[in-house]
Amino acid sequence: MDKFLLLFYGGSETPPDQADQIDNAWMAWFKGMGKMVVDQGNPTMSGKTVGPRGGVKSGVPGEAVTGYTIISANDMDAAVMAAKSSPHLKAGGQIAVYSIVPWM
Repeated sequence: MDKFLLLFYGGSETPPDQADQIDNAWMAWFKGMGKMVVDQGNPTMSGKTVGPRGGVKSGVPGEAVTGYTIISANDMDAAVMAAKSSPHLKAGGQIAVYSIVPWM
């Protein structure tokens, strides 16, 4: 099994009156993936970009990452299928799926 990084972009903010419903959808998604889930991850806040000369800028180029999850899957197609069932997509977000290369 290979590991894959799911990066979440965009999506709408959670209205306070729907927080429990959305949390339940996420927990059901994680539970449905079972042992595929390596790290459920977390939401992310605004970030900074470090340039090649060490300069730091607020924010990031393009759309900001709003969260991440690490899963294991047989291949990229299986990882993409798992991403397609994420509640993040129902909130108008997008998910990038990256293969994690075992390096160390």
